[in-house]
Amino acid sequence: MATGPSETAVIEALRSVMEPMQQKDIVTLQIVKGVQVRDGAVSLLLALPAPAAPLREKIERDVHNALARLSWITAVEVKFDAAPAAAPPAPPVAAKPPIAGVKNLIAVASGKGGVGKTTVAVNLAIALKNMGASVGLLDADVYGPNVPVMLGTNEQPKMLDERTIVPVLAYGIKVISMGLLNPGDKPLVWRGPMLHSVMQQFLRSVRWGQLDYLIVDLPPGTGDVQLSLIQSVSVSGAVVVTTPSVVALADVRKAIEMFRQVNVEILGIVENMSYFSCPHCSQRIDVFGHGEGERMAQTFGLPFLGEIEIDPQIRIGGDTGKPAASLGQDAPGAKSIYAMARNVAARVAEVSSSSSAPAVQIL
Repeated sequence: MATGPSETAVIEALRSVMEPMQQKDIVTLQIVKGVQVRDGAVSLLLALPAPAAPLREKIERDVHNALARLSWITAVEVKFDAAPAAAPPAPPVAAKPPIAGVKNLIAVASGKGGVGKTTVAVNLAIALKNMGASVGLLDADVYGPNVPVMLGTNEQPKMLDERTIVPVLAYGIKVISMGLLNPGDKPLVWRGPMLHSVMQQFLRSVRWGQLDYLIVDLPPGTGDVQLSLIQSVSVSGAVVVTTPSVVALADVRKAIEMFRQVNVEILGIVENMSYFSCPHCSQRIDVFGHGEGERMAQTFGLPFLGEIEIDPQIRIGGDTGKPAASLGQDAPGAKSIYAMARNVAARVAEVSSSSSAPAVQIL
């Protein structure tokens, strides 16, 4: 349908409205899905890249301010389709069956252990949930399942039947972990085929329902679990966690190369335990060095998703089952976590929007 002069004027005015996370206008990002003008009344349909309440409120306010400059407009109605777009389908040669109801699957990985990967995964899931998304968390570290401890739950998942597992609910997110199925100190001695089997059960037999994001906490390294996940399901992207130390970064290279070899989009790098703010002198102390994660991202041409500080509350929250992100984005240690989560959501939206999308529809 041809665009009339009034609709064109509205669209041009909306080019001044910026999407806060990606810092591009909402027309270029194809957030504006529908424009209707009748007798000076404007109706808009906007599809947000992430279902964050603060994001929605700011965009709606900026839209009203932008259209207020058009003197002939008498009323403005803004409607939202807040669900994030599903990740683009995999190429036909590598088509993998999706997980029913899951829009985006995000793998959280690290080249080595001890960098706080699970801490990042748990707090990322809670932050996205508190930003307005529906979120699940799959603890794929079957040898060291620490997610239940960090979430403060030992509730066992229920079985509806032989093929359906109901995940545990913690802090509003749906959770499954081997630590909930095999509690206590008894170790698991499993080989590759058994690991593949349990991964398939966690992915396909758990009743995840409708999720905007399923966060998968992978074990460290580049072993069987990582390959089982990548080979069996379409991954929207991977978040690689490191610390500023050179030793950790040497292993990050291996994780990056693994994801690139299997054609998994790398959303970016997170530098955990980045710095410490001394409570006495208010000086910033770089305990493990600083900036190496960002330099690594630049070397590989990857986005840098943020640095998470060393804060006692993050450690205490993980040990007591009260993650820092659950205390709100203004709580000690949480600001850097929420900043990282917003960057992850923006990257997922960017990857999704890179696929072809229809132009603005004039209703």
